[in-house]
Amino acid sequence: MERTNSMRRKAMARQHKAEVMIAGEQLRLRLHDGKLIKDRRYHLRTYPNCFVAQELIDWLVSHKEASDRATAVCLMQHLMDHDIVHHVCDKRPMFKDAKLLYRFRKDDGTFPFNTEVKVFMRGQRLYEHLIMDKDSILQLREEHGVTYQRSFPGCQFIDWLLQNGEAESRRRGLELCRALQENGIIQHVGRKHDFFDSGLLYQFCINFRRRRRLSELLNENERDSAEGVVVLTPEDNHHDSPFVVRKNPPQEQNSAFQSDVKQVTGGRRGSLNSLQLHASGFPPLAPLPSASVVRCNPKSVLKRNFTCDELLAPGAPFIKKVLTVIGDALGWGFVVRGVAPCYVQAVDPGSPAAAAGVKVQQFVCQVNGQCVLDLNYRTVTRLVMTGPRIVVLEVLEPLE
Repeated sequence: MERTNSMRRKAMARQHKAEVMIAGEQLRLRLHDGKLIKDRRYHLRTYPNCFVAQELIDWLVSHKEASDRATAVCLMQHLMDHDIVHHVCDKRPMFKDAKLLYRFRKDDGTFPFNTEVKVFMRGQRLYEHLIMDKDSILQLREEHGVTYQRSFPGCQFIDWLLQNGEAESRRRGLELCRALQENGIIQHVGRKHDFFDSGLLYQFCINFRRRRRLSELLNENERDSAEGVVVLTPEDNHHDSPFVVRKNPPQEQNSAFQSDVKQVTGGRRGSLNSLQLHASGFPPLAPLPSASVVRCNPKSVLKRNFTCDELLAPGAPFIKKVLTVIGDALGWGFVVRGVAPCYVQAVDPGSPAAAAGVKVQQFVCQVNGQCVLDLNYRTVTRLVMTGPRIVVLEVLEPLE
C-alpha cells in the first residue's frame, strides 16, 4: 500500500511537469504567432528568438492569462523553474518584470530532452496513434462493476504495441507501459495496481488536446490534493470538444477522458487528426495547441470533389508545390480528409505546417516521396505519424 501511494505521488508530480511542458509549448507557439518572440539587439549583440519580459507580462495580463502583473511573474517563474524559459545569458535565475531578455529553451536548443521528457513525448505519440485507429482499443469497459470510458486491458495494449512495431517483445512492451505509468501518462482505472500484462484496465490520464491556461499551473497543488483529478475549464466541457473530461460520482462511471473524434470540431495542435492528425514527441500530428482553437473552417470545404485524373490532367487549374514541415514536440499542425485524393481540411495558424506553407484545400500528392493520391486520409495520416519528424509533402494548390 505504501509503495502504491509513493508511486502515485511520483506519477502525479510527473504529470504536473507534463502539464507545465504542454502549457509552456502552447505559450511559445502563441508568442511566435503574435510576433513577441523575435531577434533583438542589445549592447551591440543580437539575441535570436527572444522576448522582453515586460512586454510579455503586458501580453499575459491583456490576454487574461494572469489577473495581474504579480501573478504573471509567478507564472513565468514557474516555467523557469521547470527549464522551459531562461534568461538569454543565464545570469538571472529569477523572472523580472523589466526590460530584460528571456528565451524559450526550445528556441535555442537547450531544452533538456532527458529520459523523462522522452517518455512523455512517446506517450503522447502513442495516444494520438491510438485515437486515430479505426478499431481503437480505447473503449468503454467494465471492471468490478464500474464502467470506465476510454479504457484498455494491459495485455491488449501490449498486443497493440507489438502489432504496430512499438515494442520488440512483450517484455519490452511491459517495460514501456510501466515507464508510462511511472511518468503519469497512464494509470490503473482504480489507481490500485502497477501495470501488468493482464486483463486489468488502464487509462491515459493526461488530456493532451486541451489548451492549458497558464493560471492553472499555480493551482496544481490543489489539483494534486484532489487525487489527481483534472480541474475542468469551460473549454473542456464544451460539447464540441474532442476531449471531454469529467469526474463522475462513484456509483456511476469513473472518471476518464470521454471523447468523440469529430471530423474537425475542435482540437489542439497535435495531429493530422487533431483535427485529424496528431503528433507528440515527434510522431503524431497536430492537436492544435497554440493560440486559436479551430472549431470549424468553412474554407476547408471543397466546392466540389476532384478525381485523381482531374488533378493530373494537362492544364488543370492547380500548381504543384513541395513543402517541408518540421514537426515540433506538439506535432505538425494540419488535418487531412478525403479519399483518393486527400486534401488539407484545416491548418493551425501557429503550427509548423502553417509556417511551411500548408493551406486548406491543397491536395496531397506525396508524403516523403511516396505517392498517396490513391490512399484515404487514415492511411495518409498513418504515414505521417509513423514517419520521421521532418515531413516532405508534395501538394497541388488551386490557382486563385
